[in-house]
Amino acid sequence: MLDWTMERSRTLAEAKCLVVKIGSAVLTGSNGLKTEVLDSLAEQLARVTRTGNHPRKLLVVSSAAVAAGRAALGAHGVVADTTGLAARQGAAAVGQGRLMRCWDDAFHKQDMLTAQVLLTQDDFRVQQRLLNARNTFTEIFSWGAVPIVNENDTVSTEGLKFGDNDALASLLVTLVGADLLINLTSSPGVFSEPPREGVTPKVLSCIEDVASLNLDTMCGGKTNVGTGGMYSKLLSARRAAQRGIPTLILPGREENILLRAFGGENVGTWVCPQARAIPSRKFWMAYKAAPVGRLVIDDGAAEALQKRGKSLLPGGILEVEGSFDKGDLVRIVHQGRSLGVGVSNYTSEDIVRIKGLKRFEVAAILGNAHYPEVVHRDNMLLDAAI
Repeated sequence: MLDWTMERSRTLAEAKCLVVKIGSAVLTGSNGLKTEVLDSLAEQLARVTRTGNHPRKLLVVSSAAVAAGRAALGAHGVVADTTGLAARQGAAAVGQGRLMRCWDDAFHKQDMLTAQVLLTQDDFRVQQRLLNARNTFTEIFSWGAVPIVNENDTVSTEGLKFGDNDALASLLVTLVGADLLINLTSSPGVFSEPPREGVTPKVLSCIEDVASLNLDTMCGGKTNVGTGGMYSKLLSARRAAQRGIPTLILPGREENILLRAFGGENVGTWVCPQARAIPSRKFWMAYKAAPVGRLVIDDGAAEALQKRGKSLLPGGILEVEGSFDKGDLVRIVHQGRSLGVGVSNYTSEDIVRIKGLKRFEVAAILGNAHYPEVVHRDNMLLDAAI
């Protein structure tokens, strides 16, 4: 494997498609959107896409609709408590137009077109909508325009939400075939441990194996204006790494940060990709929808899955949690720790009937027209970043 500094230099020089996610804390202040920040980032992104060995495709995932809406409401004397879903959706409706107008103005100054794209998780869950989204991005790129993407907060329900734009960005890198995910945040990079009063830990220049990190220990809470925090950024980077795509986490407010990074300065945190990428099919299986149930397994089943590459059989299941149908995504849990996710061959009710049983006992209950496996290995992703 290449030294990470060589890998970073090569990727920054050769990347043909960039997904850049920008957090609310970068784009907003106490009075709402900071247009000077958007102008600076648009100028830097324009220069990055036009320099190098070839023109680059650029997709921007932009947070801050809710924060922009909250500030706009406040300017009109409306104090909006956006802790509830309906209030957040209303604030997003107020703020999304303002956010898009600011981005359009910023890129217009660079003689670049923009295109607004609002997505829900359903756009990834339903195959035809996924293909439509991919085709739409292909057309937008062919025109030389920059897609400005956000979650469609105004219509998303809890069951269809990505959770945050970091999760959305991790799906888009695979959808559009990006070579690099850049995450602009309010932090100088990934700290080695959560900052404490009077103590600023060192910034990690590189994370070679993001899957090995204990994110609960490393990361603090969410930012005040967004829904993410470093936990979600590293989870996003881990998903990208599984597809063989590196992530660069940068301090979005620092002057000319993108130009400095692409100019060779070692800033922020580089997250290396996995040496062996998981198949696209498994990626979409695991991440296009949230798990709707849990299967708690015993020691023998955990050993079979992790060390021998086996499928999950009824005999290794101890408990079934939640209500789900055949074909739904479920989480596989051992001793309180999530081992991964997979597609269930059975309903939760049927698994309750057959858990802990041998194959001939399952046949006696369900008849001969049953699956040997509750979750087949081909429909399972261990170490899923969920």
